[in-house]
Amino acid sequence: MPSIGIKEVQIIQWFVEPGARVEQFSKICEVQSDKAAVEITSRFDGVIKKLHYEAEDMAQVGKALCDIDVLSDISPEDEAALGSTPEQAGSPSAPQQPQKAAEKHQSGKEQELQPLDAHTGNKQSSLATPAVRGLLKTLDVDISSVIGTGKDGRVLKEDVQKFADARSTASSTSSPSSSSAPSDSTLTQTETPITLSPIQSQMFKTMTRSLSIPHFTYADELDITALSRLRTQLKNTLPTTIKDDNQTPTPPKLTYLPFIIKSLSLALTSFPLLNARVSNSSSPSSRPSLILRSSHNIGVAMDTPQGLLVPNIKHVQTLSMLEIAAEIARLHALALASKLTAADLAGGTVTVTNIGSIGGTYLGPIIASENEVAILGIGRKRVVPAFADDDTDADADVKVVRKEVMTFSWSADHRVVDGATVARCAEVVRGFVERPEGMVVRLR
Repeated sequence: MPSIGIKEVQIIQWFVEPGARVEQFSKICEVQSDKAAVEITSRFDGVIKKLHYEAEDMAQVGKALCDIDVLSDISPEDEAALGSTPEQAGSPSAPQQPQKAAEKHQSGKEQELQPLDAHTGNKQSSLATPAVRGLLKTLDVDISSVIGTGKDGRVLKEDVQKFADARSTASSTSSPSSSSAPSDSTLTQTETPITLSPIQSQMFKTMTRSLSIPHFTYADELDITALSRLRTQLKNTLPTTIKDDNQTPTPPKLTYLPFIIKSLSLALTSFPLLNARVSNSSSPSSRPSLILRSSHNIGVAMDTPQGLLVPNIKHVQTLSMLEIAAEIARLHALALASKLTAADLAGGTVTVTNIGSIGGTYLGPIIASENEVAILGIGRKRVVPAFADDDTDADADVKVVRKEVMTFSWSADHRVVDGATVARCAEVVRGFVERPEGMVVRLR
């Protein structure tokens, strides 16, 4: 199995079985790393002889996944067997075989390797992430009984929960109405161990390492009223795009996040320390140093069915607002489909987490990457009454106006970044967010 920058992966599903003929670049299996799901393809033309792992097993990177008998070494017996099962070989040019051979093929294990249909109960080819499979074990649900509503019939957490709720409802209605509820004295605590998925395991390791970083935290409330007006105006004047499903012209989605990311990039130009990384030499006599980086590769924390993932937008300092918005949409779609590449996840220099899109006003973000020294957390937007900023005489009537505010929470590596630097950078970001016209003159 080729190395993709990790030590082990979990086998999600096999696309082949022993005896199946494969061609170069044919799909062998799908694996889940601590970052994304990846399909492994064959490097040879040949016949599968042995699978070294079962579905849901952990496979070591660099070890063999399966044994392939290349076509030049196929025995006459194997060649004869393959000739009688053209459907298993998957060759489009293979001649049609007699009905008897086809019936024999239909009764074999190869049927379990077909893509999962939304209404079939096929466990081996059922598509589900490790996190979902853990939930299946917890709720004691057979995946073959669940109808997947995700892409290609993938079983989602919502599908499992809906099935479990329906099962509970059915069992409660079938029980006698005269049966009394169990008393508290008969209830016992049940503890069920759950194995962490690869992404959860990586998060466990990453967050444990982050405990060695002393965090300086800083939070402030920003007035985004002017930014909100500008965003509304731009949304009404943006060029339209065409959606693939119904061909209906729609404007590109422009949220607050692209403006905040661009504001951060502009501030990093004046405060490159927050875009640096710490270099710790293994030699005891060497002193730690800081590596300054010219590109602003700003990571965006994303909540996915597999867990927390942080892809990054490359070279933000060279991108327009619309280009940043398009890149966020692209990365989010790949994250939901477990199709993020190693390049999408590597090379980040600073991170933004928009937890406010889910809920919450204040937060204490954690620096999860050892290659970063700062992270910005964004709370939810709130509408509050506030005194109007008026330069008139102090004795004039005080006006109370409607304002939209957000809380920005910063964390920095206090080993190399002092609090004053964080506060000054935060004030620059505040200026761009509260007066977005100042951002326009600095765009490239």
